[in-house]
Amino acid sequence: MQPQGAATTKRVVFVLLNEFTLLSFASALDCLRIANRMLGRPAYEWRLVGEGGGTVTCSAGTEFKVEGDLEEVSRDDTVLVCGGVNVQAATTKRLLSWLRREARKGIVLGGLCTAAYTLAKAGLLDGKRATIHWENQDSFTEEFEDVNLTKSVFVIDGNRLTTAGGTSSIDLVLKIIANDHGEEIANLVADQMIYSSIRTDQDTQRLSVPTRIGVRHPKLSQVIQMMEQNIEEPISPSTLAKEVGMSTRQLERLFRRYLNRSPKRYYMELRLSKARNLLMQTDMSVINVALACGFASPSHFSKCYRAHYNTTPYRERGAQGARLSI
Repeated sequence: MQPQGAATTKRVVFVLLNEFTLLSFASALDCLRIANRMLGRPAYEWRLVGEGGGTVTCSAGTEFKVEGDLEEVSRDDTVLVCGGVNVQAATTKRLLSWLRREARKGIVLGGLCTAAYTLAKAGLLDGKRATIHWENQDSFTEEFEDVNLTKSVFVIDGNRLTTAGGTSSIDLVLKIIANDHGEEIANLVADQMIYSSIRTDQDTQRLSVPTRIGVRHPKLSQVIQMMEQNIEEPISPSTLAKEVGMSTRQLERLFRRYLNRSPKRYYMELRLSKARNLLMQTDMSVINVALACGFASPSHFSKCYRAHYNTTPYRERGAQGARLSI
């Protein structure tokens, strides 16, 4: 990530995985295009590759013709893997072998959107700070204990880059442009994109609790944060109430007034939501999913899951396996 010479052209190799997120890829690519325009020269060039060559389909269903198969890259290249939905299925053994081989050259290697999963699966994020889309954080944490996962919009740790998806690719690439050519050029690129608020790696990807729930009540927000941080070992409503200086009855009224449900019901929905993510995105056993979400009894977990989602955890897992095999 050192500043580049005035006449240097940096090559970025985009690796498109099947069902990649178009927004994440296009945001990164267009930043490079506009940087060339602002600098008045080809400071960046890019190449699109995909396993097997031919075409790759994004998650919106549009096909993209890539320029080649997974190929040897130069040590000076930056490789950005573009992930999306069903990233586990798109992360093949051949792709992992290629990534490990190219990483040994010391190249800058990044994962956009869910592609942090692919890098982690290859062992390329061990001991590193990283990020991934918030929807995949629960499953990622369970599977990759050696990665220091953050909730930042993007992370740069040495020669490893990761983003949370969506427009966070813009923030990452603007940072790269600023490192290569200065803040002024990066700001000009942002202006061209009508991107008025450039985020840093200190910004988190999800909205604050008050914004998410549409309620600005400090004690309610504090309780919900404690719930979200204690899924595996749930805290009783009485303890939650005590932590924010109110009675259990007052806490009940607060939840009923603003969220139209009891604290116990809201907490259960959080736990079941995490359980569904783990069932859909990992190969953890149903029993282990139950334990990770604070259910001591698999039968109780199954009963609660069926009441909320109208299906059992086992059927949910089976349905997900069928979708991935299509």
